[in-house]
Parts: sequence; C-alpha cells; structure tokens
Amino acid sequence: MRKLATYLSFVRFSHSVFALPFALTGALLAWREHPFSWSQVAWIVVSMVSARSAAMGFNRLVDAHHDALNPRTAMRELPRGAMTRVEAAIFVIVASVVFVFGASRLSPLCLALSPMALAIVFWYSLAKRYTPYAQLFLGLAMAVAPVGGWIAAGGWIGAIEPWLLGLAIGLWVGGFDILYACQDVEFDRGYGLRSIPTRFGVSMSIRLSRLMHVGTVIAMAALWRAADLPALYLAGVAIVAILLVYEQSLVSDDDLSQVKKAFDLNGYVGIVYFATTALSLYLG
Repeated sequence: MRKLATYLSFVRFSHSVFALPFALTGALLAWREHPFSWSQVAWIVVSMVSARSAAMGFNRLVDAHHDALNPRTAMRELPRGAMTRVEAAIFVIVASVVFVFGASRLSPLCLALSPMALAIVFWYSLAKRYTPYAQLFLGLAMAVAPVGGWIAAGGWIGAIEPWLLGLAIGLWVGGFDILYACQDVEFDRGYGLRSIPTRFGVSMSIRLSRLMHVGTVIAMAALWRAADLPALYLAGVAIVAILLVYEQSLVSDDDLSQVKKAFDLNGYVGIVYFATTALSLYLG
C-alpha cells in the first residue's frame, strides 16, 4: 500500500479531475446524437486516466534533474529517492500501453489517433527547453480531452462543439499554468528553462492569464449557442466564471504566496462544469 501511495503521488492522481470531466462533457454532447453505452464511459475513463498518468510520469522523469535542484520540488518522488528512474520509466510505458489499448476499445479512429495524443501530451514536458510558450502547449495537451471524448462517443470530428470546448479548456489550463509557473521564474532563468513568465515577466504573465480566463468563459458561453444547450447550462458557466475570478484575485504581481491555493481551486472547475452541463442536458 505504501508503494501504491508513492505511485499515486508520483503522478498526482487526484489531479485527474482537471481533464476527465471535460472528456466526459465532450462525450455527453456527442451522446445527444449517438448511442450511449456504459462500456464507452468505462473506456473513456481508463483512457483519460492512463494518458494523463503517462504524461505526468514522463514529465517527472525528464524533469528529475531540475526538480532535485529546485527547493520547491526537491521532495518529489524521484529527487528524494522514493522511486527509481527505472520504476518511473516502466510506469510511463505501462500507462501508455493501457491508454492505447483503451483507445482501441473505443473505436478504430481513437486507436489511430492515440499515438498523436501521446506525442502531444509528452511534448509539453520537453517544451520549456525550447520555447517560452510551454504553458500554451499544456493547454493544447488538455484541450485534446474534450475532443477525444467527443470522438470516443461517436461524434463527427468536423463539428464545432468539441473544438469550442477544447478552446475553453486550453485557455483555462494555459491560464492557470502561467500563474503556477510564476513561482519558478528566478530558478528557470538561472537554469536556462523557458516559460511565459521568464519571457514576459510576472506582471505581464498574470495579465495574460486573466485574459485567457476571460476567453475561457467566452468560449463556454459560445458553446451554449453553438450546441443549442438549455439555459441551465449558463449557470455552470457563471459558477466557473466566479471560481476563476476568485482564483485570479489570490495572485498579484507582488504576492505569489497563494498560488498553490489558486491552483487547487481548478479542481472544482471541471467538476462543476461537467455536473451542470449534465443536469442541463437531462433536466433542461
């Protein structure tokens, strides 16, 4: 049980609540026009959790050296020796195989797209070595979730709904990751790592984050019109907007002490959005 706890902590398993609700939301929207099955739900969950776990494990593996040097991250599992690099690599491989298998159980198209999905989520971990826009690549990686859920449920890939939802999620995730990256500006600059905060500074980065979260709410509201959703759906968008306003209020140019609290608030965003969207579809 201690080893299991180490692995769950290694990939921050609880953070699956960031992407999973949006994958299921994408599937919910598609199921309005396509047959629903519980096996689809199960394999979507398996695929999402395994893909995210593989991505996080890969991130921890390639960042182990820098994590050991950063006081904020020095107690993560690899730097402090709770796991070996071999164990981490095996974990990433197993999680990737589970994801590809899960995708194969959903549809041939999901299977064909699975290597591309893994490439996208793995690239984020390497991006900060090559581009200051690494946070935008994390947004892209998370934007794959609702599009994948839509396709897994049989939705037509050319429809606008999954792309609007993907845009909303990409802006949301990129926005909060910019805030998170503000904590490590000095460390990243010292070790040649790139990010939006190291490129533009903390003040400008916070403003960009706020602009992206405004875009999140606009994209969610646009989905209401594009998908012809009941008015109840807008209640969920309003709650998300309130959560994001509160999150942004916790962080300022000269006070980053509440960044962790602001980050943790995002766990509620996906749950609230999924729950209100589901209620609007089945009760609205």
